[in-house]
Amino acid sequence: MKLVVVSAGLSVPSSTRLLADRLAAAVDRREPVEVEVVELRELAVEIAHHLTNGFPGRALRAALDAVAGADGLVVVTPVFSASYSGLFKSFFDVLDKDALTGKPVLIAATGGTARHSLVLEHALRPLFAYLRAVVVPTGVYAASEDWGAEGLQERIDRAAGELAALMSGLGAQRPEPKDEFAVVPFEQRLAGLRPTG
Repeated sequence: MKLVVVSAGLSVPSSTRLLADRLAAAVDRREPVEVEVVELRELAVEIAHHLTNGFPGRALRAALDAVAGADGLVVVTPVFSASYSGLFKSFFDVLDKDALTGKPVLIAATGGTARHSLVLEHALRPLFAYLRAVVVPTGVYAASEDWGAEGLQERIDRAAGELAALMSGLGAQRPEPKDEFAVVPFEQRLAGLRPTG
């Protein structure tokens, strides 16, 4: 199975990328996956060009195809002005509107203070619900004080377990659908209604 990690961190090194890597590793421990990382910082110019001319460059096209072809996603953004970053939103604006339909997604964010932790619920979860993705129940927010503190790894493990379960469920064999609309002759239906005896 293929897990694509979308990281919108801007600096190097980036706490956003660090959280993304830890989430991907936690998913891989539960369900072996092929991980591909999409660094939006490297695609910023191509994303801007696509927004203005409607055509993706080669690297952006590859990233969009990777996201569309993934069995699951981990998406991580830094918090800017109490929401996701503009670069993060712009990437999902240029993604095909049906690319995430039914796809399991783990949402995560990083910020300087715990006061922004609700960004997961008021910004990220509605965005991916609009894109018709299946968002795992546990989102992960990491403030500056969370790194090295108790609790972060437990949230990472819980969210990763939920994503791994959804991904493996989608890859499982499904039974053939039954023909619910088989045509039954009217006479046969009437015969079934006759009283016996």
